[in-house]
Amino acid sequence: MAINLVDPAGLVKVDLYRQVSVATGSKLVFVAGQVALDADGVIVGEGDLAAQVEQCYLNVATALAEVGVSFHQVAKLTVYAVDLVPEKLPLFAEGVARAAAKLGITPTPPLTGIGVAALAAPGLLVEVEATAVVD
Repeated sequence: MAINLVDPAGLVKVDLYRQVSVATGSKLVFVAGQVALDADGVIVGEGDLAAQVEQCYLNVATALAEVGVSFHQVAKLTVYAVDLVPEKLPLFAEGVARAAAKLGITPTPPLTGIGVAALAAPGLLVEVEATAVVD
């Protein structure tokens, strides 16, 4: 496997993801930010952060599968969330947990969460982009 997920000693352990990924593959795959739209362009989970996070992760998995890559090869995620505040983190974690259960990706790769004022369209609450490494 090209990705080894690690929680270094001396850093806080986060249940949601690992702090570090070590990639040994040679091919990089970059997935554009995925939002909570279904294949018809309809928002999934209008007003529901957990549902939108889950859909974003599933959309990332769909994009990866199209090029023969699995979520297990993701080295890093970047998440953009509208009006990100600590009170929203349990909903975010719920969405990740639901997607991870469906995709079999426990633990999940490192992620960086960035709060933003808005995304590309009204009603979108979160966007997830991924970088994967393939042997």
